Amino acid sequence: MRILIWHVHGAWTSAFIRGSHDYLLPLVPGRGPDGRGRAATYDWPERAREVPWDRLRHEPVDAVVYQRPHEIDLAREWLGRDVPGVYVEHNTPAGDVPRTRHPLAGRDDITLVHVTHFNELYWDNGRAPTRVVEHGVPDPGHLYTGELPRAGVVVNEPVRRARVAGTDLLPRFAERVPLDVFGMKVDGLPYGTHEDLPQHVMHAELARRRVYLHPYRWTSLGLALIEAMTLGLPVVALAATEAIEAVPPEAGVLSTKVHVLADALHAYVSDPESAGQAGKAARAAALSRYGLGRFLADWDRLLAEV
Repeated sequence: MRILIWHVHGAWTSAFIRGSHDYLLPLVPGRGPDGRGRAATYDWPERAREVPWDRLRHEPVDAVVYQRPHEIDLAREWLGRDVPGVYVEHNTPAGDVPRTRHPLAGRDDITLVHVTHFNELYWDNGRAPTRVVEHGVPDPGHLYTGELPRAGVVVNEPVRRARVAGTDLLPRFAERVPLDVFGMKVDGLPYGTHEDLPQHVMHAELARRRVYLHPYRWTSLGLALIEAMTLGLPVVALAATEAIEAVPPEAGVLSTKVHVLADALHAYVSDPESAGQAGKAARAAALSRYGLGRFLADWDRLLAEV
């Protein structure tokens, strides 16, 4: 199958394009948001190829995966025809959450695919047919060494997204343990920062930290959390959104109490053996629920239906 998909969320796309299909990534001059092409910091297979936007109408596309509302019109314009499609919703609703209607809530011709059951529950989906295909991540291997008595955090744009990502809480955690922050646009924070690293380099560096901190208040389920678990890191996370489903008790500590989380960080940093055991449990849980094979099989079934 030949699938048109925009490069919007690098980590999710990195898993999706590891299936058995051909993946066409629109490319526009300057690699703007509507046509970034292939990612620069991920190792993507050759079957994920860039196609200039003005050549797409000559490509035999079988299905389209939308991730933003305006892509529906872009696909019709660029392809010059209607093609079956599905819409992936990565994000939790914003604003007045109990009454936030999804942009596709008034349509019944496009399947709305949520990446977590939390998402499907909290969005007002209206009459849109919905499915849940939970995240899947490629297995980077058990890279954990925990040699550095520090906590690692992964968040993009931590200043702009302070309340959502929980980065306003970092000073309280930093009072108990040293922090390192990984991601895009993280320079300027008063912690160790590691900006725009290739994924495999970030994984190797994160795995040297003794514990992973996930301070997000409001996100469907950060892929960085699952990736940290597959690396073998123990997890300390806010008990919010889908995280409570993803992290079993033996894999880390979840709470809505900041002091409990800060104590947990300190305990793991102070006890390498306990941290390593929890990290092994975290890895086992992540591979069992969020393995790439299950993820791709779920998508194959849905795409075949479409």
